[in-house]
Amino acid sequence: MHMFGGYGGMGYGGFGMIFMFLFWGLIIALVIMLIRQAGSKTNSSKDESPVNIVKQRYAKGEISKEEFDRLVSELT
Repeated sequence: MHMFGGYGGMGYGGFGMIFMFLFWGLIIALVIMLIRQAGSKTNSSKDESPVNIVKQRYAKGEISKEEFDRLVSELT
């Protein structure tokens, strides 16, 4: 009597190994997708308009009132 049930050690004719590779491939693909999605959320400033950025800089005190007025008039 064979130790592996006559399948040559592959178990279920090799389907177990195929499913294992598919499972780990899916896990790796999901991890990569989550990393990319998290990176795009933290680095994207697409929803911030240039005027909003100027307003934030003025609120932080990075630019003066004159520079704020000049930048807003140039951007609008």
